[in-house]
Formats: sequence, structure tokens, C-alpha cells
Amino acid sequence: MDFPVTDPIWIFFIVLIIILFAPIILGKLKIPHIIGMILAGILIGEHGLNILERDSSFELFGQVGLYYIMFLAGLEMDMEDFRKNKVKGLVFGLLTFIIPMVLGIWTSVSLLGFSMVSSILLASMYASHTLVAYPIVSRYGLSRQRSVNITIGGTAVTVTLALVILAVISGMYKGTVDSLYWISLVVKVALLSFAIVFLVPVLGRWFFRKYDDAVMQFIFVLALVFLGGGLMSLAGMEGILGAFLVGMVLNKLVPKVSPLMNRLEFVGNALFIPYFLIGVGMIIDVRSFVAGGEAMKVAIVMTVVATLSKWLAAFFTQKIYRMSGNERKMMFGLSNAQAAATLAAVLIGHEIIMENGERLLNDDVLNGTVIMILFTCVISTIETERASRRFAMEEKTSSARRNPEQSGNREKILIPVANPDTIENLINLALVIKDPKRKDGIVALSVINDESSSDTGESAGRKSLEKAAMIASAADVRTDMVCRYDINIASGIVHTIKEKDITDLVIGLHRKSSFLDSFFGSLTGSILKGTCREVMVVRLMMPVNTLKGITVAVPALAEFETGFSRWILHLCRMAAQLGCRIHFLAEEDTAARIRDIVDKTDARTLAGIGIEEKKPFADKISAMKVRHEHLLVIVSARYGSVSYDPAFDRLPALINKSFSSANLLILYPEQIDQQGMVFFADPRRNT
Repeated sequence: MDFPVTDPIWIFFIVLIIILFAPIILGKLKIPHIIGMILAGILIGEHGLNILERDSSFELFGQVGLYYIMFLAGLEMDMEDFRKNKVKGLVFGLLTFIIPMVLGIWTSVSLLGFSMVSSILLASMYASHTLVAYPIVSRYGLSRQRSVNITIGGTAVTVTLALVILAVISGMYKGTVDSLYWISLVVKVALLSFAIVFLVPVLGRWFFRKYDDAVMQFIFVLALVFLGGGLMSLAGMEGILGAFLVGMVLNKLVPKVSPLMNRLEFVGNALFIPYFLIGVGMIIDVRSFVAGGEAMKVAIVMTVVATLSKWLAAFFTQKIYRMSGNERKMMFGLSNAQAAATLAAVLIGHEIIMENGERLLNDDVLNGTVIMILFTCVISTIETERASRRFAMEEKTSSARRNPEQSGNREKILIPVANPDTIENLINLALVIKDPKRKDGIVALSVINDESSSDTGESAGRKSLEKAAMIASAADVRTDMVCRYDINIASGIVHTIKEKDITDLVIGLHRKSSFLDSFFGSLTGSILKGTCREVMVVRLMMPVNTLKGITVAVPALAEFETGFSRWILHLCRMAAQLGCRIHFLAEEDTAARIRDIVDKTDARTLAGIGIEEKKPFADKISAMKVRHEHLLVIVSARYGSVSYDPAFDRLPALINKSFSSANLLILYPEQIDQQGMVFFADPRRNT
């Protein structure tokens, strides 16, 4: 075989082998995978063993990967975390931008002898950072930590400012720079940013409601990413800014735990981004470090300045807001890693040829960037791991003191799959209310009636179970599939709840088959009598991820129910996953208890609580106004419970009159298991 390899089949095979084994090898060495891809590119490139040459495929996939990195950065950013700590995040973002800019410009001019424009671009590389170590935080379950939220907010600020500097400098070399150029640039960028921010969400929501095919949704999102990048390029800015904006505005439409998010991350992390990183490594000439000392000098200066400036930003933020030392370590650890935007800036700067014929960022900077990325990513990983471990130990200790009885609680959500048309909505609803840290906890059930069983019925049930498992697995969540025979569907559901220790049940709202048929049907009533677990009866007129708000009607005395905290947590998880507002309507005492619980969740800034005067629950429901794109949640109760209201018997009539076409969720909170108890009204019960 001749080298470099030119056969497309062998090129793709070699790249796949690198993508497969680099994480395995680097994982054993505790080195971030991103560095492994770049080092592999150096090894196989023309400056290494010359196994592959950087042909058009690397240029194409490299450009796609670059856009994909910035798109995922915007898509995965927790906008609610930014709102929670927006002032602190803004201060940290400005500090982690200004300090690297000042130190970077000074060192580049005085120590490295670069021009002012080159120094500004190089300093913007120090200012930007990538949350390479964020998976460590997620693994420890620390996403709600104040220091983490501040760092995420600061990331949005500093990355945006760094990209603006990159785009402006790039635009300076694409045309004549005069007053008309700047006016035209500002107007075009403002108009296109406005179009992306306001039109893309509307277009996305319409598409997701109209088409539920997984492949079509994935292609649609990718098309929007490159449309945003292309439009921003036409405006004279760098296209990665457009991809970043598209990711931010699609944030609410793609829940963190959803099949679409899993597909987007999977394709990017499995192919596009590794291809891009390998291509970056193939550009780097390692011999420049040996041949001359200038490249090594540049690498040392870049690494020291980038690390020192990020530490100073975290230090000053800690002192301003009187934070702990471990919070400073967390902010420094998360913000020190240089990767995505840094690579974008150095590649773009390396391609720009100035009037004197030299590159804006020369080969020494390109090669020095790899050393900087290597050291900053390693430092970031080590510091974040240490801080996370300490936070986790502190949180575990305090949590055990507050809630010692909850340590063994395991959430299991049961979804009957009798109706194939509602399976997807029910599974997606379960995904947004479940604990996002767990990769299991969903049970799909198909019940076959003993008296009317047939091979056809069993086959249809198996297909429904497989469809449910496929939808959940697309979100990287394992599903327990249960197919059972029973005397009727309600009995099968109740028995499964007991056998599988189910904590929550999600079922579709009964569809009336005749005029005499009841609103809930006999199934729901039988289930409510047979189990004390939380039950959600759902009717969705549109996909879950396109909901724009949640309105919750809470009856009086709801706070005395056993499952009060549980259903509030589920609804808050849904609001946090969807990034939408949730509004609770309750009487004063109940509202105060709701606020206490909501403040401990990720959705506290999304939640609004309206205090209502004491009046019949039916009148409250009748007076409610719910938008077409919102979800109405009515918290009901079983007969005989503390919060039971006779008005609950009139719910079907009220719903048919005022909310016949609304997205609806009727929720029955968990109760104390009353089976076996003897009541004065029914002394012979269960005897």
C-alpha cells in the first residue's frame, strides 16, 4: 500500500479506527479525548507518519465539525441557569473576558512581538473557553451548584464576545474597512440575528408539531444550523456565530433528555467533531518545536497567560461575592479548558493573509495552540474533579441529614401502551418528568385480556412495546418491557404496579366511543381505586417539546397529601427540561408550601405562583384562561382524601365546556395506602 493513502474506503476506515481507539487509550491515561484526536491527527498527517493527507474530505467534515461544536455549545447551554445567576454570571463573564484580553494583548506585543491585530485575536482565544470538564459535574450531579451556574452564565458572555472579535477581525480582511463598512456590518448582523432569534423558534415549533419522523427532525435541525451559519457569513461575520445562535434559540425546543438531543449529540460526537479534531492535528508541524525555539516559546507564553488569566477571573469573582475556596476552584476548573472557540479562532486567523504576505496567526501560534489546549484541558479536568468530589461529599452529608428516609427511593414510571397513537407523547412526557440522572426507570406495559386473547393481540402488544422501548432508547434511557395476561386491562396495570414497585403511572385520556360513554371511562376509575400511587391522565394535542408554558390548578389542602412534593418536582422537571414558564394557582397557605418546594428545584426562576382567594374549585377552573400552546394541569384527588373536593365530580363537564381542545394533564397525587384499613362508612371493607 502506498502512502499517503488515497483510497476513500481505507481513509474512512483509518479515521474510524482512530475515533474508536483514541478515547480508550486516552481514557486509561486520564487525558481528555479531544487531545487524543488531535494527537492522532499529528501522528498520521503529512508532518508525522504521512499515512493520510488532508484532502477535501477533511476540509468538508472539518467545517461541519467546527459548526457542530458551536451549535452544541449553544444547544446544551442551560439558559435557565444563566437567568438564575445572571448578574454574577455577567460579572464573571466580563472578568474572564477582560483579564485574558488585557494580559493577552500585553504579552503578545511585548514578549512575542506580534502586531496589534494579531495580539487582539490571540487574546480573544485566551478569553474564550469550552466546558470540557462539564461531564464531570453532571456525573456528580452538581449542575445546580451556584459556582457551576455562574460559570455557565459567564461562558455565554465570554464566548459571544470572543466570537464577535473573531468575526470583526475576519470581516476586516474580506473587504474595505471604512465607516460605511461598519454601518453595513452592524445593520446586517442585527437584522440576521433578529431573524434567527425570532423566526427560527417559530419555524422549529411549527415543524416539530407537523412532522414527528425522527430522521426528518434531525435533518431539519442540521439545515437550520448551516442556514444560520451561511446567513451570518453573507453578512460578513464568521459562520460559527450563526451556528451558535441557532443552538441557543433551539434550546427550548430540544429537551436535554429527549431522542432528538441524543441523536444530535451522538452524530456530532461520533463523527463530525472527531473528524474535525483529527483534521486540526494534521495541520500541525511538530518539527517546528524541535527545529527552533520560537514555537515552544509561543506555546509556553500562551499556556501560562491562558491559565493565569482564568484563575484571576475566578479569584476576583470569589472575592466580590464572598464565595468559598472550593467554588473558586470549580469556576477555574470549568473555565480553564481551551478547545472549540480557540480552535476556530486559530484556524481562521491562520488562513488570513495580511498585506505584507504573512499570516495573521503564524505556524508557531498554530502549533503552540495544541500545547495550550493539552495543558489547559488536563488542568481543567483535574481541578474540576477535585472540586466536584468535595462538593459531592458535602452535599451527600447535608442531604442525609435533611432527608435520611429518601436515600433508598427509586423512581419507576409505568406507561401502558394500549393505543399506538399516544405512545410517543406518553414516553416523551415520561422522559421530561423523570430524574435526568438516571438511565432507567421507565416500564412499558402491554396487557392482554385473558378472555379475548389471540396471537394477533399479542403480536400488536409486542410491537407497541418495541416502539416504546425504541423511543426511550433514542434518549439513552433503558425501558423494561412487560407483556402480561390478565382478566382486564385495569387489573393488569394494578398488578404490575405492585409487582414492579411502580411509583408513578402515566396513561392517555380515554377517548369516548359513544354518547353514553363516560369522560374518563371505566379504566381510569378502576386504576384509581386499585392503586395509591401518583397517576397522570394525559391528553396532548401537540408534541411535548413544543409546549410554551404550563398552568397548574391546585386545590385547597393539597399540601397535606402524601405525594404533594413529588408531583411538584415532576412538573418542575418538565418546565426545566422544556425551558418554559410554569404557573401555579393556589390559595395562600398552599402557595407558600409550593414556593418552599419549588425553590429547591432547577425551575425556581421559571415558576410563578398566583395566590387565589378562597372560592369553589369549580369556579376557579371555569375562570381560567389557557393558551393553545400551553399545558393545563389540574391537580385532582381520590375520593376520601384530604384535598378531595366534590367539584372534582364535575371536572368532565367543565373540561368539555372550556378546554375541549386544550393540552390537558389531570394529576392524582400519591396517597397513603389505605387498603386494609377499616372506615366507619364501610366497616366490612376488606374483611
